[in-house]
Amino acid sequence: MRREKLTIRGLCFGEVLWDNLPTGKKLGGAPLNVAYHLNNLGLETQIISRVGKDSGGYELITGCEERGIPTKLLQVDEEHATSTVEVHVDEQLEVTYEIVFPVAWDYIQLTEDDIIAVQHADFLVYGSLSSRHEVSYRTLKELLKLAKYKVLDVNLRAPFYSQSRLLDLLSHADLVKMNKEELGIIAQWLDLPKEDNDGQLVEQIMQRYAIDEVIVTYGAAGAIYHAKRTGVSYHFAAYQVDVKDTIGSGDSFLAAFLSKRMRNQVDISIEETMGFAATLSAFVTQSTGACPSYDASTINRFEWIHYLGRGEANSS
Repeated sequence: MRREKLTIRGLCFGEVLWDNLPTGKKLGGAPLNVAYHLNNLGLETQIISRVGKDSGGYELITGCEERGIPTKLLQVDEEHATSTVEVHVDEQLEVTYEIVFPVAWDYIQLTEDDIIAVQHADFLVYGSLSSRHEVSYRTLKELLKLAKYKVLDVNLRAPFYSQSRLLDLLSHADLVKMNKEELGIIAQWLDLPKEDNDGQLVEQIMQRYAIDEVIVTYGAAGAIYHAKRTGVSYHFAAYQVDVKDTIGSGDSFLAAFLSKRMRNQVDISIEETMGFAATLSAFVTQSTGACPSYDASTINRFEWIHYLGRGEANSS
C-alpha cells in the first residue's frame, strides 16, 4: 500500500499484546493500535514496549513489521511472558477483557535509544494502563520529562489503575482522550459538583491540571473536543454503521485526530479533524479487530458514502 509520508514523528508508550478473540488472536494494546493507524496515515510512529522471549513475542514483533510499525524500540524480556488478553464480546457487542498481570510490558526499561527517540519525536502518546506496575511507570515518568507534546489516552481497566497515578499522569498531558465513564470517575475523585454537566467537569479538570485539549468520546453518540485556549467545545456525531465489534475504535479515533492535529496547518479546521477521526473510528467498528487493512482511497470512499447517508437522513 502506498502511503503519504510526512516529516512528523511520533512515539507510543505502553502495552503490546495478543487479543484472544472468539474468532482467533489479533495484535492489540491501545498504544500498538494507535501506532498502527498513525503509520498507516503517514506519521512515522515508533512504539516503546516490551515482549517476552517466547513464540508470542517473536510473532508480535513480526506482526508489527508486517503492518509497518517500527520495532526498534520493542524490548525483549528474558523472564516475563508476552501479554495476552481474553476478549469477550456479548450479544450487544459490548467488550470485556481479562488482562493477565504481570507480563513483559510491565517491565519496560529506560534505554538510551528511548531517550533519543523521545527527544526527536514531535509527540508522545501514553496510556494510563501502562502505569499499573512501578517499573514501567517509572520509565514513563522519565520520558514525559523530555517529550514535546504529551497525549494521555485514559484507559481504566479495573483493577489495574490507581487514583494517584492517573491524576499524576493528567498533570503531564497537553491532550487527553477519555470516555464518558472515565470522565465521571475522574470527576468523582476530584469531588467535582455532581450537578455539573460534562462540559463543566472537563473545564474544571483542564484548569486544575493545565491541560490544553480534551476529547471525550460517547460511543454511538460521537465525541466532543474541548480547547482551553480558545474556549471551543465542538461535538461531532458518530457515523451510523453496522458494528462488528468496538475493539480499538477509540484508538483509531485518537490516531486519526492526531494525524490532522499534528500537521499544525491553519487550513485544517477542528470540524475536518473531528470528522476524519469519526470516519476512521466508524470504519474500524464495522471491521473485525482493531487494525484492519485500509488505504486512503478506502477511507475516502467510506467517508463519502456515509456522509451522503448522513445528509439524506438529516434531510428526511
